[in-house]
Amino acid sequence: MTQDAVNVAQLRQFDEIVDVRSPSEFALDHIPGAVNCPVLSDEERARVGTIHARNSAFDARKIGAALVSRNIASHLENAFAAKPKTWRPLIYCWRGGQRSASMTIVLRQAGWNAKRLDGGYKAFRRFVIADTARLAACMSFAVICGLTGSGKSALLRELEAQGAQVLDLERIARHRGSVLGGLPSDEQPGQKSFETQVWETLSGFDPARRIYVEAESRKIGNLSVPESLMEAIRRSTCISLQATVLARVNLLLREYDHFVIDAAALSSRLDALTWLHGRERVARWKSMASESQWNSLVRELLETHYDPAYRKSSGSNYAQLSQAVQLPITEGSPEEFFALANRLIAEEIPGVAENAATVV
Repeated sequence: MTQDAVNVAQLRQFDEIVDVRSPSEFALDHIPGAVNCPVLSDEERARVGTIHARNSAFDARKIGAALVSRNIASHLENAFAAKPKTWRPLIYCWRGGQRSASMTIVLRQAGWNAKRLDGGYKAFRRFVIADTARLAACMSFAVICGLTGSGKSALLRELEAQGAQVLDLERIARHRGSVLGGLPSDEQPGQKSFETQVWETLSGFDPARRIYVEAESRKIGNLSVPESLMEAIRRSTCISLQATVLARVNLLLREYDHFVIDAAALSSRLDALTWLHGRERVARWKSMASESQWNSLVRELLETHYDPAYRKSSGSNYAQLSQAVQLPITEGSPEEFFALANRLIAEEIPGVAENAATVV
């Protein structure tokens, strides 16, 4: 490692982190808090790559150097123009190569104490994977379990609002976890970005305090929960919400009100269940949606599809579910979740405080 380079463990020592990769690379994933000041645009990067393949490495470097120089000059005149002499930026690219080296050299020549991230984004990516495993192993989780519609997400939101540490994987994934869980007009992040956001959340927690998390499957929509984190969660203490069917139906109609507004969107999602339940049953569900028979439809979906799937998977996946403290949900109202979160935080529920998840 050269004198102008630092490692991932030193990220927090800098005033600003500058990602000089192309905008599309930055959009896929980046170091949290980084700003994107590309030394090559996506189009320019593709052009240089084509010249390298068709002509020669020398021709590509020659054209690339001219493009990089112009872009760095633009950043000096705009993004960096007001930076004081004391500004300490950390520069990184894909693997700590020529793009970050070029920017670092120019900034240092200008008088700033700029450093380059050794190994670039690839080194950061390796760090995220390893550190997520380390953090998951030393933290104490309490897993909120319960049949679909029991109010697990509602309880997590209330716990967070009252100051508890909450790892809301569905919020980070922008998906509610089931075949109908996609959020309207909200696209899921990429896998790498999801893992970075999970790591960032975990790294902000106090390991001496409990972390509440919802029982999840390994996949949330198109995204996979990091294996090390999944294993830690599945061996942790469980808290089971026991909600009445009426409360569950009411909760789901509130949580999924976008389907009530747009029954056609629900019908298109129901097609994914045809392989499991057959065309006739799915057609009947679609008819119920078009006729606004929401209570009957939700109840039938719960009893026919969601509840059997939950009972089949949860007992084998969550080792401590059979010893879970069971908490009744009778109404599913905001007031009920407020009171329940308050009692959990105050450790007023027998069995919860004593059975806190073991730190591994």
